[in-house]
Amino acid sequence: MAQTADPSRAIGTVHLVGAGPGDPDLLTLRAARLITQAQLIVHDGLVDPAILAMAPANARFVSVAKSRARHTMAQDDINTLLVREALAGNDVVRLKGGDPFVFGRGGEEAEACAAAGVPVSVVPGISAAMGAAAAAGIALTHRDAASIVSFVAGQCKGLTEQDWAGLAGKGRTLVIYMGVATAAAITDKLIADGLSPDIPVAVVENATRHDMRVLRGVLAGLDNLVTTHRVKSPALIIIGDVAARQNAASLARLAETVR
Repeated sequence: MAQTADPSRAIGTVHLVGAGPGDPDLLTLRAARLITQAQLIVHDGLVDPAILAMAPANARFVSVAKSRARHTMAQDDINTLLVREALAGNDVVRLKGGDPFVFGRGGEEAEACAAAGVPVSVVPGISAAMGAAAAAGIALTHRDAASIVSFVAGQCKGLTEQDWAGLAGKGRTLVIYMGVATAAAITDKLIADGLSPDIPVAVVENATRHDMRVLRGVLAGLDNLVTTHRVKSPALIIIGDVAARQNAASLARLAETVR
């Protein structure tokens, strides 16, 4: 039976909060305020522990961490949890890596709350793509290299169901989320679509964190790059001419660049 609001009872608010790419200094002021005042935090596995440590000592934490082929809690159950807690009168900080509405399933959770009469606020975060590119000194757009940027997921609903035609190539930048495990299939897919095997790529692992790495190469060697250096999530793949450019004033002071 669907959960619905009781007009006679106070209802909490679900705050969909973007935790950014990892570095606590990149939180928005509003996100930091909500975290430091939170009594209940429902968080993803990619949220940095230093961010969780900002919460009050008496805050409740519920981890709903997801990894490839293994979820702590199914998405429908997460939706139910958020609604149930709010209907019980609790404000919920739903803390997500990056931005809630960029591959964060924030739209699904907002819809579930709205259907149950639960108020929702959305606090944008620096997306993983924006944070990773900035930390690596890669300008996703550049007058000499790219005027179009596309974001895609490397494993959502299977690569065969995704149409990437025209998303990468001259004057374009393609950013792939969740693509580490499918790097070989991504390479085959893009080359089959006509993309040059020599187009530059960059893999940014643990963006903005102390153990961040930036690995550079070309599309044909993407799978080997990921495998040889044992890249693990969280990591993003940036494909396009911008991936070969390097900003001397980069914030990537801790990055390891491998050519």
